[in-house]
Amino acid sequence: MKYRLLLKKAFRILSSVTLFSLAACKSGSESKVESNNSVVSKALKDKTSIYYANYSDYPKNLKSLPIGIFDSGTGGLTVLEQFLALDNFNNETGEEVPDGIPDFEGEEFIYLADQANMPYGVYSSQGKEDFLRELIIKDALFLTKEPNRSKIVVIACNTATAFGLEDVEGLLESSKTGVKTIGVINAGVEGAMKPISVDEELFAIGVLATVGTISSGGYRKTIKSYADNNDYRGDVRVVSHGGLGFAEAIDSEPDYICADAKETRGNYRGPVYGSIDGIKPELLPLYNFNYTDNALLIKRESDGSIVDIQLNSTGNYARFHLVSLLNKHREENPGVKLKSIILGCTHYPYVIDTLTAVIEELRDYKEEDVKVFNESMDEAIFFVDPAVNTAREAFMKLYAANMLNRKHEENKIEAYISIPHSEQPQSALDSIGNLSFDFKYGREVDSDSLSVRVVPFSTSNINSKNLMRIEERLPLSYSLIKKNLK
Repeated sequence: MKYRLLLKKAFRILSSVTLFSLAACKSGSESKVESNNSVVSKALKDKTSIYYANYSDYPKNLKSLPIGIFDSGTGGLTVLEQFLALDNFNNETGEEVPDGIPDFEGEEFIYLADQANMPYGVYSSQGKEDFLRELIIKDALFLTKEPNRSKIVVIACNTATAFGLEDVEGLLESSKTGVKTIGVINAGVEGAMKPISVDEELFAIGVLATVGTISSGGYRKTIKSYADNNDYRGDVRVVSHGGLGFAEAIDSEPDYICADAKETRGNYRGPVYGSIDGIKPELLPLYNFNYTDNALLIKRESDGSIVDIQLNSTGNYARFHLVSLLNKHREENPGVKLKSIILGCTHYPYVIDTLTAVIEELRDYKEEDVKVFNESMDEAIFFVDPAVNTAREAFMKLYAANMLNRKHEENKIEAYISIPHSEQPQSALDSIGNLSFDFKYGREVDSDSLSVRVVPFSTSNINSKNLMRIEERLPLSYSLIKKNLK
């Protein structure tokens, strides 16, 4: 009886997700996708196109196919790690009770890091939302065309979920393959809201994400919808902050961080000192930046006064953006307790230690002997990594559809990364061989010209610092990746 009730509950949750997807489709999803994204039309209909997917010969039995995951970089490996670590369910019965066996035991994975086209979060600010949507469809096609056919497409990128989930759902529904799709935003919101009582009168949820994700309004809308659908009685405030350059710094993008820099530089694109959304002189005590090893680049006048400050370490990016979020909340919502903070970018969990340290520092921060953040931060404030609930939701979808592999074997992975196409002219590249900012964000939609190509992970296309970070933070993922790393 207990099993039937739990399974019924699981199907009810899945049904609500399905109804949400169908509602999106009924509102014109498919026609919208095809009218705004010709890549979808080519994938479905144009046999002469490089994007044609030939879905008519997709395998009928999807069980043995891999789980496809994509992100704009290596940040999405934090999602893969949760898939590999998850043991929330009894694998045989589907009960949400751990059984000591990884829930995705024996599953194979395909991972795509669209590194050459990152950061995705910048496209909207450059007026290139349609081009971003096209990139997202191409990512999904990579995971569903020969030879990389998957049984579910996991969009392990918040920006891609915000701008492209509906498009990918429309593509896969039109493909009639039965391939599932899942994004990270709904999962993140559930993780942030579910632990909070529906009787709470007034509280706030923080969202730290890319500029693009914040501008989409995806999290704000989903939080409000979740509160309404689950009968939360009080007022839910949402405080958001766009992490300009944060994910890019974690991936060592030279426009945002440069290990060799010893002074402020002209090609820096991170937060600007003294600007409205930038580094504020009056908040320097709150940021508590690390000044060693050129982690902070400072330009001074002859009298010692500061002219410019540039962030030059992942830790300082983390400090700047979290302090900015919390100070914004303190000013805009006085006396309202911030209950949780959604890490709305898959890169951010890499620096959870720094983020946690900042929370404790601000708790103790005093002005005139008063702890000024006490009234705005809940005592049990917690960070939410959407990856955990994403893996959980994926298991439920695959279990309900009888699409789990059920092999008692080790997991396997094929990991790929995009790099600039070998035929790109030098004028399209920056000093270290990546697509230049102007070229990357100057491209137009509906072009068959290939500016990037996809290759397997290797030490030549992932720098040693990032590999070390993956090894330290994501041991399960790294243990699989290193087997094929050359």
